[in-house]
Amino acid sequence: MSAQVKRIGVLTSGGDAPGMNAAVRAVVRTATSRGIECIGIRRGWSGLINSDFVRLDSSSVSHIINKGGTLLYTARSKEFMQPEGREKAIATCKLLGLDAIVAIGGDGTFRGALALSRQVAESGQKLTVVGIPATIDNDIGCSHYTIGFDTACNTAIECIDKLRDTMQSHERCSVVEVMGRHAGYLALYVGISVGATAVLIPERPVDFEQDVVENIRRARLAGSTHYMVVVAEGAGSAFEIAKRIQEEVGIDPRVTVLGHIQRGGSPTARDRETASRMGYEAVQVLLQDKGNRIVSSLDGRIVDLDMEEALAMTKSFEMDRYDVLEALTNSGN
Repeated sequence: MSAQVKRIGVLTSGGDAPGMNAAVRAVVRTATSRGIECIGIRRGWSGLINSDFVRLDSSSVSHIINKGGTLLYTARSKEFMQPEGREKAIATCKLLGLDAIVAIGGDGTFRGALALSRQVAESGQKLTVVGIPATIDNDIGCSHYTIGFDTACNTAIECIDKLRDTMQSHERCSVVEVMGRHAGYLALYVGISVGATAVLIPERPVDFEQDVVENIRRARLAGSTHYMVVVAEGAGSAFEIAKRIQEEVGIDPRVTVLGHIQRGGSPTARDRETASRMGYEAVQVLLQDKGNRIVSSLDGRIVDLDMEEALAMTKSFEMDRYDVLEALTNSGN
């Protein structure tokens, strides 16, 4: 074991994602089995500024692997974005005797971790930071998969399947808005999985006539009397899209905004297993005395990448999945 790591802090930051608890559990249990003490930092970077913490051991993380949300709570901190805020966080690290921090969250969480690490280095101190990607948007450039995505997809699918039952009974069109301000992964995966009539995502310019109106017309000609349109929140307002459908097709759509329901719920097997592997790997990185790393999933393997290089990486959107969607909707639902 690295002689440098005796006590670590673990936190969750940004939007919550199913599987965060499983990741915390994995970090704590792996660390304690190696003789490393764990301190839970509550409410993300804000908690590090305000010295909001709790001691964690194997028993304190029992029975949380199946829980949604995060037992450490989460928050966004504008104060931490400023050097003065990070100085307070550094003081907390020094007070608690933290040798390292494992930060579980998304891109903003990692950029905060990197800024903290740089400021610590400038002060002549040492603090190792490791990031674990957890966001339902699956939009971290350095990782093919992020904790929470599979659960969010399954939650949306379950809701839409129930909506379809009533839409079919009343012969109506449903416009469903799912999360994804800057990324359409969730909308496209869900759209394919529910057999959507149309899917709108921010990565692809919307041709309303071709992508929505014609798809509804083709579905009607194929015998369908109900239609499902899935919209990523970053691709436009579901209410505006419903209004245009009514104007151009003459049917009266119903709008459903799934919202934060997608973030909740018991994590799926994939999210529990991935979170457990990532949490385990984060501690292994610390034991190897590596600094400023992000644990990532690449082609099914759990690896660690340099944080600065990882944050510079971009993820190419897999537009071939949109081709699959188009091929499967050409003949109706």
